[in-house]
Amino acid sequence: MEEQLSGRPTAQSRVTLSKIMTAVDVNLYGTVHGGVLMKFVDDVAGASAARHSGGTAVTAAIDEIVFLEPVRVGDLVHAYAQVNWSGTTSMEVGVKLAAERWDAVGATPIPVATAYLVFVGVDVAGNPRKVPPVLPGDPGDHRRFKEALIRRDHRLARRAAIQQARAADHGEP
Repeated sequence: MEEQLSGRPTAQSRVTLSKIMTAVDVNLYGTVHGGVLMKFVDDVAGASAARHSGGTAVTAAIDEIVFLEPVRVGDLVHAYAQVNWSGTTSMEVGVKLAAERWDAVGATPIPVATAYLVFVGVDVAGNPRKVPPVLPGDPGDHRRFKEALIRRDHRLARRAAIQQARAADHGEP
């Protein structure tokens, strides 16, 4: 008999992390390195996935990350994440980064990046485990849920097309 997990509201998976960017985060151009922001994105997304799934969740894919504005040393960067959709063992987590400029105290934080990641819930042996369904709350949650399904369909179609092309080329990489 299959165990049916109770659904969890989208709001329950929301996580916010904040970090001041320092000189060790800078690239050769004097702005924060994209890799530093990517790790921050992965950290907040992982916390959201773990909160939703009720246990360990690992990054399976980064569907998309878009850098909108450069981040500078001294900026206070806020990372906001939530689980947008879940399947049997996987979840899509959406992330937004916003920066408060160190030299513009009191100004509204500006969007600096967005990302979508796929996480898989795993058990203590590292095997995939079931995760609860997402229960979207407000209209924004419903929109993000539907958009996550579109991204999932595209991801699976792309994977199938690549496998089909490789098979047609007789297994050539």
